[in-house]
Amino acid sequence: MTKAPLTLYLAAPRGFCAGVDRAIKIVEMALEKWGAPVFVRHEIVHNKFVVDGLRDKGAIFVESLDDCPDDRPVIFSAHGVPKTVPAEAAQRQMIFVDATCPLVSKVHIEAQRHADNGLQMVMIGHAGHPETVGTMGQLPDGEVLLVETVADVADVTPRDPERLAFVTQTTLSVDDTVDIVAALKTRFPAIIGPHKEDICYATTNRQEAVKAMAPKCDAMLVVGAPNSSNSRRLVEVGTKAGCSYSQLVQRASDIDWRALDGISSIGITAGASAPEVLINEVIDAFRDRYDVVVEMVETAVENVEFKVPRVLRETA
Repeated sequence: MTKAPLTLYLAAPRGFCAGVDRAIKIVEMALEKWGAPVFVRHEIVHNKFVVDGLRDKGAIFVESLDDCPDDRPVIFSAHGVPKTVPAEAAQRQMIFVDATCPLVSKVHIEAQRHADNGLQMVMIGHAGHPETVGTMGQLPDGEVLLVETVADVADVTPRDPERLAFVTQTTLSVDDTVDIVAALKTRFPAIIGPHKEDICYATTNRQEAVKAMAPKCDAMLVVGAPNSSNSRRLVEVGTKAGCSYSQLVQRASDIDWRALDGISSIGITAGASAPEVLINEVIDAFRDRYDVVVEMVETAVENVEFKVPRVLRETA
């Protein structure tokens, strides 16, 4: 039977960012250096395939240091942790390695610097997300006020409206965040923002590629996990940019083929914690069903690389 033709638009950049790449490498190198098991506080990155692969190699994923023995190494996830976590690990004399993305650490340092200057912080982020919890946990309770939407800005009650600064989660929608920042600046004209945008280069680049790709597509799939903030933002950006059928899939088996019946073009991208093997699996699934022509939609070239901590670079 003749396959129907399909133009498959492939976003670039897509998939792994430098922070995710580094975090996975940290777990693999820790297993090489200290052997299994190595404990990891929270999923190292938000991707089931990646986490399952590391679990098979000997990583044990836990949600609290209470679940870790004192005599095995523990790694903190790429999303970052509150200050109390490394403090407790040090007090227990544990070996610990911080896999926090350096761009998240930059936000932590920024928040601390503003606090040292006597400013109260406003954080734009998603309540309960590990990155938001980690950033808010850099300062004492009450020192960071969380806003998730433009509407939340009206409810912010700072100690002193003249002594405020703001930071953002690194994986937000660029466009939505612009609106929230504008609302904060309107209500608090003296509020101080970051020297450089907190939303990371990888989040921004993946959203820009989706904006360029979405108007060309009958449908768009984002390869990523349901608990991945940056992946879910890509779905939202795709919808807003003109592709009404934009869906998140963890892998090829999640594709709803009936919903795609009759399409002549599909856009494919992936969140920053989705490995290329899953993207290729999705592309191969389309090749099985369609006569596929792949067109790249490239909006940026990434060459960022982050070093792993020195403790892992030193030989045992």
